[in-house]
Amino acid sequence: MRRVRYESTGGPLFLEEAPVPEAGPGELLVRCEAVGITLPVVRKVTEAAEPIALGGEIAGEVVATGAGATRFRTGDRVTALCFGHGYADFAVLHEAMASPVPGTASAVDAVALVRSGLVALGALQAARPEPGESALVTAAASGVGHLAVQLARVHGASRVVGAVSGSGKADFVRALGADEVVAYGAPNWGEPVDYALDAVGGDLLGPAVAALAPGGRLVAYSSGGGTVQAYDLLVGAKSVIGFQMARIARGKPELYERWRQELWRLFAEGALKPVVHAEFPLEEAAKAHAVIESRGNLGKVVLRP
Repeated sequence: MRRVRYESTGGPLFLEEAPVPEAGPGELLVRCEAVGITLPVVRKVTEAAEPIALGGEIAGEVVATGAGATRFRTGDRVTALCFGHGYADFAVLHEAMASPVPGTASAVDAVALVRSGLVALGALQAARPEPGESALVTAAASGVGHLAVQLARVHGASRVVGAVSGSGKADFVRALGADEVVAYGAPNWGEPVDYALDAVGGDLLGPAVAALAPGGRLVAYSSGGGTVQAYDLLVGAKSVIGFQMARIARGKPELYERWRQELWRLFAEGALKPVVHAEFPLEEAAKAHAVIESRGNLGKVVLRP
């Protein structure tokens, strides 16, 4: 089979031939039909001290099951998180990381919707939104952010503001349902909001906190770090809430499953529409990463083995 690998920090990514892996106890072997590119994986390629296996979101058909794996059978279509080699024709993953793909959805739909949607929905729920409140979503054109904009509206936001890295993304974000779009460097982000979902971190945390109304809540779910001044929270009775999807997946599987079912329901009803910016063949994985690195994507970037 083919898989994408790299040998030193920063790449380059290259395609190599490798044996088809075998499913071990409790594992599934999946023929990959779509692979979602995520910012955390792109960052690890450029920043991690040692090369990592390129994994993440995949969707495809189960072709073999390991001993003790009973939730899925050969021929089932699944979407899953793969912590090993996922940029490949075949991937092995633990069955607990997999969920079924409805018959009406494609593999691309699945990788564009499920993991990114779970993060967006989880961050939104962490904000404890009330109907009629106003919302701010940073990285509003990203794979997660473009779903968060839609979900905020679905959950009753009266006003949604999308924050983006460049004005060229404004029309896209408005088409998702945002009432206003602001650029990161703008001196004023408009009227304050009741809650903010921040996927950027770093230097953007300060402006995001400043954009909150008194009593506002900011949910931080970025891997970008950053610092918030305690005084800025104190004077406005504001709060910052950290959200991590892995904690929900491991510690609250019933909640994770309920959120997943909500995403597919909204998708089936047409209330949630994942957008794919571009699809790349496996051998062009480097180009797919470059789109994410440049922050030029409008929606999800997908590899098609």
